[in-house]
Amino acid sequence: MSAIRFVHVLTALTLAVAGCATTTAGMGGGDLHAQGRPEVPVLFSWTSPDGGINGNMVATLPDATFTGPFVQITQETRREALLPLWTGWNEGWNDWPYWSRPTLGPYDSVRFTRVYSGKVVANLRDVGGRSMRCRFHLDDPARGMSGGGLGECQLAGGRSVDAIINRS
Repeated sequence: MSAIRFVHVLTALTLAVAGCATTTAGMGGGDLHAQGRPEVPVLFSWTSPDGGINGNMVATLPDATFTGPFVQITQETRREALLPLWTGWNEGWNDWPYWSRPTLGPYDSVRFTRVYSGKVVANLRDVGGRSMRCRFHLDDPARGMSGGGLGECQLAGGRSVDAIINRS
């Protein structure tokens, strides 16, 4: 093999490995709660091209699989990045605000988008168009979703999921 061809092959392999190294992924689990029914396990997985700031999340329930975008709120987050997350829900999730739960911290709506908060929001849908919205509080915000965290999801119709994102 010529030296030039060897360099081209080595460069292509290096770029392929570097491309794979930039995508992060992880998993988690949770329990689906529905009034009058036993808890049911839920599986979460996520992938991100930028270390867990933005990406795609999948929640697998016994009766459906929900997929959609997630966004980690940082001081660089712009309103436009959050607009797709309101689809199918009240603008800004005013009926389910992040700052209403004392265990998640006292964040008012202005501070929520300006100050790094270690919070992730997701808006997921199944193939039938049903919605699931999720909010997570990261354990190690500097590591993004890879740092793990706790959260909860709400499905249209009143079911909810307590969720854990594993450290990866």
